[in-house]
Amino acid sequence: MSNLSALSYYLGIEVRQGTEALTLDQSMYASKLLERNDMAKCKPCVTPMEERLKLTKASTMVKVDATLYRSIVDGLRYLVHTRPDIALAVGYISCFMEDPREDHRAMVKWLLCYVKGTMDQGIVFPKIGGSRL
Repeated sequence: MSNLSALSYYLGIEVRQGTEALTLDQSMYASKLLERNDMAKCKPCVTPMEERLKLTKASTMVKVDATLYRSIVDGLRYLVHTRPDIALAVGYISCFMEDPREDHRAMVKWLLCYVKGTMDQGIVFPKIGGSRL
């Protein structure tokens, strides 16, 4: 077995090992997700979803492309691995994957705008006291 050096990137997750902490984030994956969905130049949002948002499966709005909707939601579901702040919103929009409507897609766009504004966030495992990481 050979020494392959410190882990820095694995399955879309960037790993930064510092003296004070270990950081996991997916900023490159998030930017690719935004580019793929023509949202790279969107205006960032400060919250992952609207306050008191009520979406329903019985929506009467126009249907949207279900394949595209599922693709975006699946990309966001993978992003949740290092972004627990979007877990609730992603779980909520996942409920409408069977028959997505325009109001559901608007919520997905809102969430992508939030991701745009918070791409530098991730999970940090700090070094505590004299212990090893």
